[in-house]
Amino acid sequence: MVLDDHAVVRHGLVSRLADEHDLAVVGSYATSRELLDALGTQPAEIILMDFSLGPTDIDGLNLIRALKVRHPNSKTLVISAHYSAATVALALKAGARGYVGKNQDLSEMITAVRTLAKGRIHLHPEMAAEIATRAESALEHTDAQALTQSTGLSPREREVLRCCLEGMSVTQIATKFSRNVNTISTQKQAAFRKLGIRTDNELFKIRHQLDKT
Repeated sequence: MVLDDHAVVRHGLVSRLADEHDLAVVGSYATSRELLDALGTQPAEIILMDFSLGPTDIDGLNLIRALKVRHPNSKTLVISAHYSAATVALALKAGARGYVGKNQDLSEMITAVRTLAKGRIHLHPEMAAEIATRAESALEHTDAQALTQSTGLSPREREVLRCCLEGMSVTQIATKFSRNVNTISTQKQAAFRKLGIRTDNELFKIRHQLDKT
């Protein structure tokens, strides 16, 4: 089954998968609700899903967790533009069995699907090496909410950082909480100042330290 809120991307993935004689797409959906409803009647060995869905949909981490609990026989493969060691580690910790960046060739996706079908985890070798060398300690502290319990941060600043760690943009966070984009941006920048950082990359690098301060 394929899940992506962008119709062009969704149809492109389905078309590419259909080229493989040994693979069959049993469903293609734009929302998590459609996917979960379909899984109630039609099992799927592999679920290929985007990490960041529509602004009113469930976030990627919670969906991965829900799939792991409700459909343990299905293996989740994430394909997303959010492709950093921190995001990949979060997804794997939540229960994903593989992760492919949307900047990678579609052949990587096909390889990943077959790897999961064999019961193995799939990561591109470079990503696997990056996680092993840069995120070993972070893998022990991958709950995004716990990571933002830093002294000096307000509850809303922690909330914004949690969403950032889950791969959401400022606009998506504003929509999720029905707040002004400028308000979210101000809260994010205020949190960054308190943490002594300036970019999202720096946030991901210190994420394993936030629950120690």
